[in-house]
Amino acid sequence: MKRYEMIVIGAGPAGLSAACAAAEAGMEVVVFDENAKPGGQLFKQIHKFFGSREHQARIRGVKIGENLLADAKKLGAKVVLGATVLGIYKNKEVSVRLEGEVRNYKADSLIIATGAAENMVRFDGWTKPGVMGAGAAQTLMNLHGIRPGKKILMVGSGNVGLVVAFQLLQAGCEVTAIVEAAPRVGGYGVHAAKVARTGVPLYTSHTITRALGADTVTGAVIAEVDGSFAPKPGTEKTLDVDTVCIAVGLSPMSQLADNAGCEMVYDGAKGGYVPVLDEDGETSLKGVYCAGDVCGIEEASTAMIQGKIAAAKAACELGYMSEGAFAQKAKGYRESLKKIRAGMFGPANKGRADIVATDEGYPLSQSLLKNGFIAERETADFPTFTYGGGTRVVIECTQNIPCDPCQDACPKGCIRVGADIALLPTLDASRACTGCGLCVGACSGQAIFLINDTLEDGHGTVGLPYEFLPLPQKGTSGKALDRSGRELCDAVVVDVRNSKAMDKTPMLVMKVPKIELGRARFFKVLEAATSGAEEGSVL
Repeated sequence: MKRYEMIVIGAGPAGLSAACAAAEAGMEVVVFDENAKPGGQLFKQIHKFFGSREHQARIRGVKIGENLLADAKKLGAKVVLGATVLGIYKNKEVSVRLEGEVRNYKADSLIIATGAAENMVRFDGWTKPGVMGAGAAQTLMNLHGIRPGKKILMVGSGNVGLVVAFQLLQAGCEVTAIVEAAPRVGGYGVHAAKVARTGVPLYTSHTITRALGADTVTGAVIAEVDGSFAPKPGTEKTLDVDTVCIAVGLSPMSQLADNAGCEMVYDGAKGGYVPVLDEDGETSLKGVYCAGDVCGIEEASTAMIQGKIAAAKAACELGYMSEGAFAQKAKGYRESLKKIRAGMFGPANKGRADIVATDEGYPLSQSLLKNGFIAERETADFPTFTYGGGTRVVIECTQNIPCDPCQDACPKGCIRVGADIALLPTLDASRACTGCGLCVGACSGQAIFLINDTLEDGHGTVGLPYEFLPLPQKGTSGKALDRSGRELCDAVVVDVRNSKAMDKTPMLVMKVPKIELGRARFFKVLEAATSGAEEGSVL
């Protein structure tokens, strides 16, 4: 029986981070993962991460995954794929099905990082081909280059539903609608806003009741729901779709922790049954740790930090790290966790519907919560929405989300977030914006726009983030869309900036009448200009 000082189960963000931290401390580490490719969800995540520099903010998940794998290889952590862990037994013995046979291993310390599984919702026709989890759609697109369908209905407006809906658009699919049973959007407002301004309608207090079609999906019926989430008769709408994506939450895959004999508890706020852990991620079994979504559903940034804490504690327990060194590392990791868990979407506020204002006292946009976009009448509530008198950035960030890449990106220090990264960005009026657009490309929520009202022909320009192919060229004519995705006015592309620092989030600059500078937020290419061109994401 082969013995390792550490066995990690799961090669996702938590598991790989743990393996790297343990290997760096000098431990012999093996990672078992049942999949054919390592990285967990990271290689599906082509969007930029939130948080601060220490959380790898503004770096795309796929790149973070590449970096973790490179670090694991460099540090000597062994990653074994196609390895299904069948059970965990006394004295940290692990049975693994590998290459058609069952092999047994012994661990001095064990980290369970098995992640989470998608939840499903039942409705008439939910088992038809064409109904799939949003994660499955993401796998088809971002790992295999396959469009899940042509016309998509997204069920669920949490971050997964909103992010995958945007990626479906990037892949050239039509997202017919997003439906959400709750009366408000579940995910970040900036995610909802970037989808809404492309023209995708979002129906809150609605659910799917039926998938149409005999052998595959040919349509979907949605309906409004009452306070008990029951469909209201007479409110049905039929949508022309060929695919239904389900994004109604995740549940921790904690079966192995339960199998091992760890003390378990049901915690609805964490997504289901989870192991009872101490502050270092150690279970009720000495030397057995858990990290990532198996402990409770959070972001990948949190999972990576949890993996590092657990690995550091294991290294300390096995004599690879002094107690003083561990205490210092753990303190830094916990401070980092506190930052990324701050804000109105943090664990302390999960499920709360009574938050009516930001930490700064600005009223929450009710239109954003209900419709996915900020109403024009609400923009006056936020000072960063104002413009005038030359070139200026407009920051349409209205919720306390832990994120600060905008302040790092600005070479002139015009944007300030401060030490509390969950506070809203502010603009320093004493510093002149040069119009470089680096903040537009850096914003993980694609919520920054560059306004210039100095043109003398009654027009101005709006610089906006644009992650679609074909990338419009200078002189391309089209329509400017407002925050709701409604056609606003004629527009023409006058510049496209796509520097390396923007990391594949080009800034498209469109010329529009000055009167529309405060409303024009997306550029729609005319049909004739796109005929025969390849669609997709700039990524």
